[in-house]
Amino acid sequence: MKSKKAGKHRTYFRPSPEEAQLWSEAFDELLANKYGLAAFRAFLKSEFCEENIEFWLACEDFKKTKSPQKLTSKAKKIYNDFIEKEAPKEINIDFQTKNMIAQNIQEATHTCFSAAQKRVYSLMENNSYPRFLESEFYQELCKKTPITRAAQGT
Repeated sequence: MKSKKAGKHRTYFRPSPEEAQLWSEAFDELLANKYGLAAFRAFLKSEFCEENIEFWLACEDFKKTKSPQKLTSKAKKIYNDFIEKEAPKEINIDFQTKNMIAQNIQEATHTCFSAAQKRVYSLMENNSYPRFLESEFYQELCKKTPITRAAQGT
């Protein structure tokens, strides 16, 4: 049986060095740019701490949820994936915040993860983001690559 995706090619674009350099101006600039976000996720994955960005993104999606039923089910999924003890992608937040979330998801609102999301955002902004900006990966994205004619057989 063939996959529906068979035959489709994904094209990845490299951001311009100028675009990549903008990401160093503010953490929000990086997160708002799809290439910046993808690069930051790849970096976090290489450092084995991608659970932070995954949690932050899950919270962003959660806040956009309109249906009360979906809000409750998404809240439970986020809790099970990131908050509860021994969760598969457990984030590093304090006990009080975990307890507050456990109580809040019973009657989920758009703000039940706000404290944890702010904590994780701050952790990424103050720890992971500076390391990302210093990384060889990011430095390469900021370099201008010279165009060579060797491939044309001159």
